[in-house]
Amino acid sequence: MTDFAIETKDLSRIYKIRGNKKEKQIRKELVALENVNLTVERGELFGLLGPNGAGKTTLIKILTTLLAPTSGWARVAGYDVTQHPNLVRPRINMVSGGESSGYGLLTVRENLWMFSQFYGMPSKEANQRIVELLKMVGLEDRIHTKSSDLSTGLRQKMNIVRGFLTDPEVLFLDEPTLGLDVGAARDVRKLIRSWLDADKSRTLLLTTHYMVEAEELCDRVAIINKGRVLACDTPANLKRNLQRDAIFEIETSPLNGLTSQILQDQPEVKKAALTDIEGGARLELILKEESALASVINILTQKDVKVRRLTKREPTLEDVFMDLVGQKMEDVEKEEAPHAV
Repeated sequence: MTDFAIETKDLSRIYKIRGNKKEKQIRKELVALENVNLTVERGELFGLLGPNGAGKTTLIKILTTLLAPTSGWARVAGYDVTQHPNLVRPRINMVSGGESSGYGLLTVRENLWMFSQFYGMPSKEANQRIVELLKMVGLEDRIHTKSSDLSTGLRQKMNIVRGFLTDPEVLFLDEPTLGLDVGAARDVRKLIRSWLDADKSRTLLLTTHYMVEAEELCDRVAIINKGRVLACDTPANLKRNLQRDAIFEIETSPLNGLTSQILQDQPEVKKAALTDIEGGARLELILKEESALASVINILTQKDVKVRRLTKREPTLEDVFMDLVGQKMEDVEKEEAPHAV
């Protein structure tokens, strides 16, 4: 048996999109995953960071035996997900952000207890663990509330408790804090960290498009876009690779026709991203040398764009993504929204 909690080799998934009933032929193919090679150590909190539509959910579905790969293979908890799904399933659990939340007529406790019985948990142990986990996410006062009477955020908290309830070997959290307010998301991150710290053999794979969440929680991060893994390392090492570059953030007056492409055509500008803000714009730059800032300022002056604030800062995972992809994550999401997988 492998020492890895998760292992994939040349894992690919292609969706065949057919035409209407009259058009029986396949109209096109959508590559959701392309030759993904990953290893996740036992005891690791591993992050998949990428925009919506990058292939994160498709990968999770394959790893949790819900979807077959087109090619390649994957092992979870030591077992091939295609050949031995019945050996994988008792050892894992999964929660997706925004998923449906149990049975509305049942209370929070009843929903969670019912789920525990699917895994064969002793009733006394299940009820004790339900109380402990609800306290950890601040939901203990709603234990006897019907789930249909909970807000969206509280139902998502209940879902997340369900994921931890069976104490799986490998837990998959797919965008778990999606739609949660700041306080609720903080409670969830605290639960994630405490669960892992309590037993070093536990493994958690987290998908997110929140940079701060990935930096705060993950031991290692794989950056994924358009179905391909572009980089994989610790957040610190990913950022360290950019520390030789000069990173600036500039707030300006309206752009007067200035585009990011005009700036990126400058030889010393590695990446440039423009965002409209109230009364002006925000310009984010990755420069090969700090001295290249002078040519950028010169272009702004020629376009009659005034600099209101200029800040040099340390690299973030957002900068790493922009360096790898050439765009900010939010801009990629806008482009890929119709094809999200």
